[in-house]
Amino acid sequence: MAHEWTVEVSDRDFDTAVVERSHSVPVIVDFWAPWCGPCRAIGPVLERLAAEYQGKFLLAKVNVDHNPMLAQAFNIHSIPAVKAVRDGAIVAEFLGAQPESVIRRFIEQLLPSEADTLAQEGKRLEESGKLQEAESVYRAALSKSATQPQALLGLARILSQRGAEADALSLLNRVPVNAKEHAAAQQLAAQIRLKQGGANPADEARYRARLAANPNDCEARFSLAQLLAASGRYEEALSELLEIVKKDRKFRDDGARKTMLEIFEVIGPRSPLAEHYRSELAKVLFS
Repeated sequence: MAHEWTVEVSDRDFDTAVVERSHSVPVIVDFWAPWCGPCRAIGPVLERLAAEYQGKFLLAKVNVDHNPMLAQAFNIHSIPAVKAVRDGAIVAEFLGAQPESVIRRFIEQLLPSEADTLAQEGKRLEESGKLQEAESVYRAALSKSATQPQALLGLARILSQRGAEADALSLLNRVPVNAKEHAAAQQLAAQIRLKQGGANPADEARYRARLAANPNDCEARFSLAQLLAASGRYEEALSELLEIVKKDRKFRDDGARKTMLEIFEVIGPRSPLAEHYRSELAKVLFS
C-alpha cells in the first residue's frame, strides 16, 4: 500500500476511518487474511484501482485474523468479502475473487455521478452566499438527473427565500423517500406550508380581541395559531391548536391536528416540544 487512498483499519478506528469518512467519500472495505489465496489475487487489484481513482473512493483493508470482532459484526464467514459503505451504510458488496472488469463496474456504480458532483458544487456556492450561481448549478444538476436530491433541496431553499414557495414545494415533493435529504425536505416543506397559512402579523391583536370576546371562536384561534407558527412562535401555536382540537375536532376537516403535525416536522419530530405536545394531543384524541 504505497499511496494514501488505501488504509489498514482495525476494531479501534473503524468508526472514524470507515463510517465517518463514508459521509464524504465512498469507502470500500476489503475483509481479507494473509493466508487467503483469492484475497492475494484481488487485493492488489483493489489497491491499484484506489490509486488510479485518486481519492474518489477510499479502500479500507481489514485483516480478519487481527480484527475478529469486526469480522463477527459484519457476519464474515468467507473471504475475500468486499463491502461498499456510503453515508454510514452498506450499499453494495461482493464475495470471492472477481475479474478486474467486474470490480471496476462495482466501483463505478459507487462514485458520484455528474449530477451529484454539480449538486455538491451548488451546495458549496449556496453556503458561500453565491445564490444566483448556486441556482444555476443546481438547475444544471437537475438537467442531468431530475431526482438528484441535494439539488432539489438546495434549489427549493433558494426559491423559498425568494418567495417562490409553490415552485419550492414542487421541488421538495420530488425528493426521493429513501434519500438522506428527505427529512430536511419534509421539514422545509412544512415550514413553507405554515408560512403560506400565516396572516399579517398586524392581525394578531385583532384575533386576540375576538378570542377575549368569545373563547369558542375557533376561526380566530386557528388564524392566530397560523400567524404564530408562520413567525416561528411554535409553542404558542401548538397551545392554540391543541385548544381547538379539544373544542372541535372536526373544525376545518381536522385542520388543527394536521397543522400540529406540520409543526412537529419543523421543530423535529423527536424534539422535547414535539414529544410534549404529541403526548397532550394523544390524551385528547384517545380520552
